[in-house]
Amino acid sequence: MRVLLVEDDDRLASALTTALARHGHQVRRAGLAVDAIRLAGGVDFVLLDLGLPDMDGLDVLRRLRRGSAVPVIVVTARTEERDVLRGLRSGADDYLIKPFRTAELMARMEAVMRRGTRPMPSRGHVVSVGDVRIDLETRQVTVEGEPVTLTRREFDVLALLAREPGVVRSREEILDEVWGDPLLSASRSLDVHVAGLRSKTGRPGLVETLRGTGYRLGPALESPA
Repeated sequence: MRVLLVEDDDRLASALTTALARHGHQVRRAGLAVDAIRLAGGVDFVLLDLGLPDMDGLDVLRRLRRGSAVPVIVVTARTEERDVLRGLRSGADDYLIKPFRTAELMARMEAVMRRGTRPMPSRGHVVSVGDVRIDLETRQVTVEGEPVTLTRREFDVLALLAREPGVVRSREEILDEVWGDPLLSASRSLDVHVAGLRSKTGRPGLVETLRGTGYRLGPALESPA
């Protein structure tokens, strides 16, 4: 793959470039956020450090997610849980804390690629994920062209995730937006509605669960065998 390595530490960047090349990848390196944003459109994968000298890496990630579905793994020394959650909610496909073993990085990259390409950020009223079509304006959902009947709250949950595909929404955030009460986090109501979405569409991967974090619209879907 063509990999963009966004890392301002010359020594680490050199070691990672060598390791990635050894595994057959072509590596471009950016030490500044402005270069990362410029180069990201021409690569297949991005490894993104958060501690960049000209811009916070999370801001870079958010900018990328406005118009790009390129897979991104955050590679950083930030270990706080809130940083991990912010990275995933901003659209990262995975979050890897330094120091790490090269073998683990390669395995995580392979896992992200196996999950498939995430949907592009929505620029209109319709979001398509595989054969699932979500019309945010008319509140209609179809699977393989056939309409699916959802409850009001089931659609509201799906629409919240579909407005920014790939961005993780916490339970509290969804409950606040859809139910108007973030303190319902202990309630099973959200789980029931997510289960309903998966069952009615016949696409279990339509809503992806990130344990301890929240939910996001799933990657490209396949029809069940």
